[in-house]
Amino acid sequence: MDLGLKDHAYVLTGATRGLGYATAQELVADGAKVVVTGRTEESVRKAAAALGPEAVGVAADNADPATPDRVIAAARDRFGRFDGILISVGGPPAGTTADVTDDQWHRAVDTIFLGAIRLARTTAAALAPGGVIAFVLSASVHEPIPGLTISNALRPGLAGFAKSLSRELGPKGIRVVGLLPGRMDTDRTKELDAFSDDPERARRRKITQIPLGRYGDPTEFGKTAAFLLSPAASYLTGVMLPVDGGARHGF
Repeated sequence: MDLGLKDHAYVLTGATRGLGYATAQELVADGAKVVVTGRTEESVRKAAAALGPEAVGVAADNADPATPDRVIAAARDRFGRFDGILISVGGPPAGTTADVTDDQWHRAVDTIFLGAIRLARTTAAALAPGGVIAFVLSASVHEPIPGLTISNALRPGLAGFAKSLSRELGPKGIRVVGLLPGRMDTDRTKELDAFSDDPERARRRKITQIPLGRYGDPTEFGKTAAFLLSPAASYLTGVMLPVDGGARHGF
C-alpha cells in the first residue's frame, strides 16, 4: 500500500528515541522527510544521523514559546515544505497526588499541556489543506493509570483540545488525530515498571491485561502513526486511536 508520503515533510517533537523515533523511521522508510526534535544538540544530532539524509535534528524545548516557529521554519528551510506534525510530549514525573509538587505541576503544564497547544496552534496557521496535526497521548485519556497523576490530569485535556481543534480545522482540510499508546516496550515503560518492588512481576501482571499477551513494539506504533500522518488516512480526523494490543475493552 502506497501511503503517499514521498517527499512530504513532517516535524516530530521528542523524537530522538522511543515512539517518536520509531515513527520517524517509518516515515523516512516510506519516502518522507523529517525534522526531529529533542532536548540536547547531541541527542538530535545522533538521531538525525541514524535516520539518514532525509532527516534533520533541532534541539528544542516544547515549553519554549519560540519552538513552534523554529521547527516549522527548519522543515521549510531544509525540505521546502511542511505537511504536518507529530506532537509527542514525553512522560511527566510519576507520583500520586500527595507526591507531586507545585513545581512539577507548573513544569508539566508548561511542557505537556501549554507547549503542545502552542505547537498545534502555530502548526494550524502554517498548514495548507491536506495537512495533519497528530498528538501522542496515552491510554490514560480513557482510564487513569495508578501512580501517574499528572498524566491522568493533563492528557485527557489534550484529547479534548484535539477534538475541538479537529472541528475547527476540518473545513480548512486540515486533520487532527490522536494516538493513545498502551504498554509499549520502551525505556519509559521500563522506568514505570521499575517503580514496583518486583518489576518483572509487574510486567507479567500488566501483560495478563492485554489480549494480545505482550507489550507492543515501538515499530508497531511507528507504523500506525505513519499511516495516520499520511495522505492514505485523508478521511480520518478527530479520532483518538488506542495502540494497546486490545487493553482498552470499551468501544
